[in-house]
Amino acid sequence: MIQRMLSHVFFGAVLVGVFFGLVYWLQPTMVFLPLARLEATPAQWGLEYEDVSIQTADGVQLHGWFVPSPGADCVLLFFHGNAGNISHRRESIEIFHRLGLSVLIIDYRGYGASGGRPTEAGLHLDAAAAWDYLVEQREVSPDRIIVFGRSLGGVVAAQLAAQTAPAALILESTFSSARAFIRATYGWLGGLIPSRFAFDTAGAVTRVRCPVLVLHSPDDEIVPFALGREVFAAAKPPKTFVALRGDHNRGFLLSQPEYSRALAAFLADHVLVR
Repeated sequence: MIQRMLSHVFFGAVLVGVFFGLVYWLQPTMVFLPLARLEATPAQWGLEYEDVSIQTADGVQLHGWFVPSPGADCVLLFFHGNAGNISHRRESIEIFHRLGLSVLIIDYRGYGASGGRPTEAGLHLDAAAAWDYLVEQREVSPDRIIVFGRSLGGVVAAQLAAQTAPAALILESTFSSARAFIRATYGWLGGLIPSRFAFDTAGAVTRVRCPVLVLHSPDDEIVPFALGREVFAAAKPPKTFVALRGDHNRGFLLSQPEYSRALAAFLADHVLVR
């Protein structure tokens, strides 16, 4: 009887080990969901743009778009979420363009027309390369660069802002850390799931010295609202929090016109004044 119980316990332990090992191994395919095909270009949306090629410190060639806004005083450096590519960010690019901002948006390695394969460390190298491109090749002053990140892009944006000196940091629908996200998503089971990623947004935000705007929806079905509040709590003043309406992917659209007004007010208060 005891031997049978022990064999059941052993078998159960093996199954649990296999399950967690599989979850650990598959995490990159669950986190990074790139698409290679570009669905459109800004020209098809009625916007002027330049194709941009940027080489990272480890030799990966990135693709992006520079979308100028006539008379723009600032450039918004846009880091998108974990799925798709830059061609799926039309609405956001149009919003920033209407606000009078030029936009540089890049595809991370492995996304769109960029080379390489996405990794956590690689995304941060991609961000640094995009920053260097603006500062060194386009000669944009750091105090004229606004770093923006949505969802997974918020992690990338926060880390970059912690290492540089942008005019402002805007984080939308992002999470405080990979561990916090797993626990919030899977409850007590999440405490047992090993994570291959840190994605420590909150930790990076504590080192940011520029004004910070955090936007998040209580209705976000992917990244819990509480994690957005954790990011905001970690930021140093001056900082602003804006509650959106709607789901994770379309909250910024469903929250119009308040969304655009909140961005405009934040920029007027902290960036578009000298």
